[in-house]
Amino acid sequence: MNMYVVMYDIADPKRLAAIAKICEKYLIRVQKSVFEGDLGKAELHAMRSDIEDTIEPSEDVVFIYTVPRVAVKDKIILGKEPDHPYIIT
Repeated sequence: MNMYVVMYDIADPKRLAAIAKICEKYLIRVQKSVFEGDLGKAELHAMRSDIEDTIEPSEDVVFIYTVPRVAVKDKIILGKEPDHPYIIT
């Protein structure tokens, strides 16, 4: 299982809502269009497939970053701490 960060810029409000729902199904929201969390290979594949089926590639962009677990210990949060206990600090 790896940690992933997903962020996006979606042009259409309906697709935006759909992408947010997909991400919420698999990850924890940390900003309006940024999600993070641990996924296994099957979950990553399913999420990616759902996203690819939803976006309009000529108008939308979704970034999926793999974050090595050792990098998480170096996470710096400036400002208000997130309320969700899952978020690793």
